[in-house]
Amino acid sequence: MGRRIETIPPNTMQTLVKWGWPGNVRELENFIERSVMLSSGQALHAPLAELQAADNSSAHKPMDTNLEIAEREHILRVLRECKGMIGSTGGAAERLGLKRTTLNSKMKKLRISRRDYI
Repeated sequence: MGRRIETIPPNTMQTLVKWGWPGNVRELENFIERSVMLSSGQALHAPLAELQAADNSSAHKPMDTNLEIAEREHILRVLRECKGMIGSTGGAAERLGLKRTTLNSKMKKLRISRRDYI
């Protein structure tokens, strides 16, 4: 790109190191390229707000808490017992004491798909 980046500010480097890079090397490479394009001097000016915004979205949050894992396993067990039936009488939502739409939202958040319980 014909630019010479000599330094990376400490807060930028710290953020880059801490970010999980869910898209792996390609995501990192694209982010660095955008950062270089946005930089006007010799210091890297990275759009850290992009990472912070992505961190706040559920799409990039890792599911790593014991409570989420336990909730996911419990929902899967009930879905299997109900033979995949989510709504109606005797369905998983009723057995869990939830509305069907609430259970669907939880399943989406916990990344539960039909192939996980059928």
